[in-house]
Amino acid sequence: MELGNVKAIDGKLDAQVEATSVPSPDFTYEDGLQPQKGSTQADVIDMSRMGKRQELQERWPQWRQLLVDNPLSYIVGWLALLGWVTGCPSAAQLTSTLVQGLILLKNENANVATLWQTTLFIMIFLIIAVAFNLFLAGKLPLAEGIFLIVHIFGYFAFLIVLWTMSDHAPASQVFGTFTDGGGWGNVGLSCLVGITTPLWCFLGPDAGAHMSEELKDAGRVLPSAMVWATFFNGLLGLTMIITLCFCIGDIDAVLNSSTGIPIIQVLYNATGSFNGTVVMTTVLIVLSMVGTITVIAATSRQMWAFARDKGLPFSSYIEHVRPGWDIPLNAIIVTLILSLLITALNFGSDVALNAIISLSNAALIFSYMASIGCIRLKRFRNEPLLPRRWSLGKFGAPINDAALAFLAVGFVMSFFPITPLPAPADMNWAIVIFVFVIVAAVINYVVSARKYYIAPVALVKEL
Repeated sequence: MELGNVKAIDGKLDAQVEATSVPSPDFTYEDGLQPQKGSTQADVIDMSRMGKRQELQERWPQWRQLLVDNPLSYIVGWLALLGWVTGCPSAAQLTSTLVQGLILLKNENANVATLWQTTLFIMIFLIIAVAFNLFLAGKLPLAEGIFLIVHIFGYFAFLIVLWTMSDHAPASQVFGTFTDGGGWGNVGLSCLVGITTPLWCFLGPDAGAHMSEELKDAGRVLPSAMVWATFFNGLLGLTMIITLCFCIGDIDAVLNSSTGIPIIQVLYNATGSFNGTVVMTTVLIVLSMVGTITVIAATSRQMWAFARDKGLPFSSYIEHVRPGWDIPLNAIIVTLILSLLITALNFGSDVALNAIISLSNAALIFSYMASIGCIRLKRFRNEPLLPRRWSLGKFGAPINDAALAFLAVGFVMSFFPITPLPAPADMNWAIVIFVFVIVAAVINYVVSARKYYIAPVALVKEL
């Protein structure tokens, strides 16, 4: 389905507004009945109340949509979009740090790591990613297919190089030694605080859902792709982290190397070759850049869809698809502007930028918890789920429970600082921004958005 063909969906809005407009319940007596004298008076009153109770029960689904479904959908939409928008500079930041690390490997005295230089690097990679989405959007599936092959072969290349060329720690040290690197005084707590960084790499499985309108047979292909991508990437990631633990060498020396990027130093220690390290790090840079391109694509599609549902300010501009373009051009432009504004905070201080970027974890996790929680509640109540072509079957409930438990831990840890008792400059201020966004979304919904916002679930039910 092309993005330009949105009239079929938009044409349902008026009908949906009418369908969800619930008249206030009338508590007057049916047919003008008044309490009667004598023994029938109580019976007439009871029957009238029973009729009104039945009427309220029949209308409750509509009231629930207005009082619960729509507000929850609106807040989750805002947080999901916030998580994706803040994820754009975060992805570009990873690419820029790899490039800076290579420069410092060549010349450790190079002046390339100041705030303004890092900021410009991030902005350059954001602009490149947006340019690809604007002018080469039709080649994105081909590019992702090519770099999937690069990803797989690169994995085996890294694995072979590290195992054959680096010194190895004994297995007893790898699996039996634990370090409280954050100074929390508890290895378990230190591990939980550190989980937020690798967790970020697993966020975004919903990216495919935001691109579903551009996929063929999305109802079957998309969920299957999401599950298998997570499974195989998790398996590859586990084997790679075990490999790094065996081959990392002196942890303190790697962490405090002149490059500032541990993986670059590990590769250099293993190969002993600058050229070899450049080649292998270039693979990481290319893959990271492709990741930035896909994050921009997913963010712009989510922004376009949320604007189509009238969930954003200036929705009419953002949702507009210009003639001759099969991509949400306006949404991509707004995504770039917001990403550059967030990145510009780094000109003054990296504290604010890091706080906003760390917010990506919390915002996306909350949106996942809300979505999974709603499905789990329906399973708990034995309510029928919407028709679907792909299902978890009998494993759905336990998988939902495990996911909610894991996400709850990740959500709480997203607000922890790196070290205990941090100075104000080192504090994780993501919790302040997170609460502010929720409060602002609630206020905006109550004041104005409730009058025109249509939750996607309402359209799904009507369809």
